[in-house]
Amino acid sequence: MEFVYKGKTKDVYKLEDGNYLLKFKDDVTGENGVFDPGANTVGLSIEGAGKAGLRLTTFFFKKMNEKGIPTHFVDSDIDNNTMTVLPASLFGKGVEVICRYRAVGSFLRRYGMYAEEGQKLDSYVEVTLKDDDRNDPLITDEALEMLGIMTKEEYKVLVDLTKEIGAVVKEELAKKDLELYDIKFEFGRVGEDNHIALIDEISGGNMRAFMGDEYIEPLKLEQIMLKD
Repeated sequence: MEFVYKGKTKDVYKLEDGNYLLKFKDDVTGENGVFDPGANTVGLSIEGAGKAGLRLTTFFFKKMNEKGIPTHFVDSDIDNNTMTVLPASLFGKGVEVICRYRAVGSFLRRYGMYAEEGQKLDSYVEVTLKDDDRNDPLITDEALEMLGIMTKEEYKVLVDLTKEIGAVVKEELAKKDLELYDIKFEFGRVGEDNHIALIDEISGGNMRAFMGDEYIEPLKLEQIMLKD
């Protein structure tokens, strides 16, 4: 296989059959040693985070595939921390889509004049550009279309899929008495028809979840979610 890209939380390899292999690492995003799913830098390394992220990602991707929600997932090898995925083209150099159910994190930092911490939000969707140098700026559907990153029609599909996938994750967490505060997704164009599909991962490192007033860290989240 051919090495393609060294990412913050996983490395990417191209396989001989045209599919790709994602190697999950123990690094998670954050700042000053504090985990933050919305951060654009690696903040710390948590032993076992890679395997935990892969296990939970596998659980959720299989759930999405069962429901007919398009993803790039093919299969995974938990022992080797790897996941095989279909090739996908990014929107521009990549966008991230956040679905928010509570006012926390960067949402609260931006809109704190109007929002109270922990205030309920109605599946609020934000799209940001993956651009570390510019701190992952927010962008509107009009700007995305003007800059040739995606059409307004694609943007609508993206938002609808985000709400649908977020609702599935939220429902699964609720079964374990967990509340999802926010979650970050990535999407790409997959297949000959370039349909929009969920890519990357769905893990504790991409979301904030609470049990009552207690924040649940990624590793513990995986243990709770996959406990028989």
